[in-house]
Amino acid sequence: MQLEEELRALDAHYRSMPPVAAMDITIAGIEGDALTLRAPLALNVNDKDCAFGGSLVSLMTLAGWGLVTLRCRQLGIAADVFVADSEVRYLAPLYADLQATATLADGSGWAPFDEALRSRGRARVRIAASVPLPGGGLATTLRAGYAAIARG
Repeated sequence: MQLEEELRALDAHYRSMPPVAAMDITIAGIEGDALTLRAPLALNVNDKDCAFGGSLVSLMTLAGWGLVTLRCRQLGIAADVFVADSEVRYLAPLYADLQATATLADGSGWAPFDEALRSRGRARVRIAASVPLPGGGLATTLRAGYAAIARG
């Protein structure tokens, strides 16, 4: 499957989950090992008129999940991907549309993930994600571990 088709399939998968569809998440793009998702503030706002914390962590978690899912597809392995653990930091309120970018966390690499998934049918990888503020700096950060388990 080519990247454009993989992104369409990922978008359709996101939209098939009612809570995710309600956030109106879109794939903003993929560049190298970085996947970026967006969601409008209007659908993800809290009582203080800034981004809802649950939406921020969900967007970052979904960006990481999507990045790992795309990697599995690139390897030609049908796998279920799960978030195994995460740590989130809320640094500043965001009064703009949400945008989260997920990448490999420092010290992580695809080679060990690829080898484990191919040889054992299971693999783990650490992902870092963040939501920037419009004027610079970060609103929120996430470090998470994801597990992939090959189907069948």
